[in-house]
Amino acid sequence: MRSTLKATVASHRERGSPDLAAAIDRDRPRSLRRELAWVALLSLLWLAWSAGLRPLELPDEGRYVGVAWEGLRSGQWLVPLLNGEPFFHKPPLFYWITEASMSLFGQNALAARAAPLLGGWISALSLWLLLRRWSGVQWARASLMVLLAMPLMLLGSQYANLDMLVAGCVSATVCLAADALLRHQQGLPWRRMMLAAHAVAGLGVLAKGLIGFVLPGLVILAWLAWRRRWRDLPLLFWPPGLLVMTAVAAPWYGLMQMRFPEFLHFFFVVQHFERFSGSGFNNAMPFWFFPAVLLAASLPALPWLALGHLGGKPKEPRDETGLPALMVIWLVTVVVFFSLPQSKLVGYILPAVPPLAALVALAWQRLQPGTPRMRLWAWVSLGLSAALSIGTVIALTVSPLRTTRALAEDLRAQRHAGEPVFMLNRFDYDLPMYAGLDAPVWVQSDWATEDPMARDNWRKELAETRRFAPQDPSHLIDEPALLQALCATPTAWVVASTRDAPALPWLQPIEPVSTRRGLSLWRLSPRQLNCGAGG
Repeated sequence: MRSTLKATVASHRERGSPDLAAAIDRDRPRSLRRELAWVALLSLLWLAWSAGLRPLELPDEGRYVGVAWEGLRSGQWLVPLLNGEPFFHKPPLFYWITEASMSLFGQNALAARAAPLLGGWISALSLWLLLRRWSGVQWARASLMVLLAMPLMLLGSQYANLDMLVAGCVSATVCLAADALLRHQQGLPWRRMMLAAHAVAGLGVLAKGLIGFVLPGLVILAWLAWRRRWRDLPLLFWPPGLLVMTAVAAPWYGLMQMRFPEFLHFFFVVQHFERFSGSGFNNAMPFWFFPAVLLAASLPALPWLALGHLGGKPKEPRDETGLPALMVIWLVTVVVFFSLPQSKLVGYILPAVPPLAALVALAWQRLQPGTPRMRLWAWVSLGLSAALSIGTVIALTVSPLRTTRALAEDLRAQRHAGEPVFMLNRFDYDLPMYAGLDAPVWVQSDWATEDPMARDNWRKELAETRRFAPQDPSHLIDEPALLQALCATPTAWVVASTRDAPALPWLQPIEPVSTRRGLSLWRLSPRQLNCGAGG
């Protein structure tokens, strides 16, 4: 009798029956929990196996981990700090996770990449759980394998910026909301899932701002419209859910506005709306940039996506869950949304990777009745994707792109506490963390003659921090002030580009104590600089 029930439930699951979820949960709760545990463990191991092998890359990883490290060093966890000044380009969730990770596991690359690892892991588990519950084990497992094999997934989960963290929040919000709506459709308990969806949307707002609820909201709204489930729209605006989302996201924003009256304007108007609609930011790319990125990054799997959906087995009756349509809508919404602004970075498209993987897996399933050769090549394409991911990770580990770790470790070994550090016409975000500095660095540049707001770079970021703490002593100095400070300091350390040193006559006669990857480090005293008796 029990075996017959299991067979019946399995049969319904493979046919996509929408009421199978309750049956399978009642019949095999321990088995499902055991499967979830294995999926969670293996997914985490795959995403994390090489995350600690290479140093942080500049500028993004150094910037965001550097802000987290400064919060950990100073004990100031509420206000993000860049070189000792408030830095409000992004909200705090990434920094909080990174600070917690480094406090528990030490200041190493693996701990520094905890936030993107968590985001990638949540993306994978959210997709698997939704498909496992409502569409069966085959699509769920195939989607998980395709997703984890994709280079964008592995690399994004090991890159310490905010993109994969917000992708995880968006993916989890979409999957939780879809699960809640399907539960409501089947007359099953749905409120806990809808509360969870709103809570994760609130975390998304703490991860990267308005996109945390706007993007998943657009996906779910479009999905409900496609299914003509207009009567379910009020569930998205369910007052307890909105209250939970507000309780999660709003307190930090409110506290920052109370302390810094310009905060909300800078964060939402400048960093959100102007960046989305303006043209004065870095990485201007054409409209077709993100489709091209997805095509290139998913190349081994794309033939199966085309063959499965265009030349697979005949079209089946419409799936009452609407999950295949959700995957299409999710993918298209993310691609179109991020294609609208001129500024485009590869990481922005990460929320589109889970639905793309699900569509590839669905196409793969449609081809399963085909010839053994076709099935073999499907597995080969999956292996090629994984090999491409591993090869890229190995290449980045063997030849890191930009890092100051080696020079910073030399500085850490020779510098005594309290000795100031000066950077000449540069700011290397990762150096304070790797060197274990106990105070902000002094940054020399032509701040008065060259408009720091003219270009979207480190000069602009440092200058923008001053608007929130103009009363604090500035660590941004010009060359005359630099020489005065060096002459007034018994021992100082200077970091500059090796090729720029010949342009500084006062630095030419002095040999650097270290030169690494195009950077040089000097230990200076007033006597070496011929400061004279008056300093």
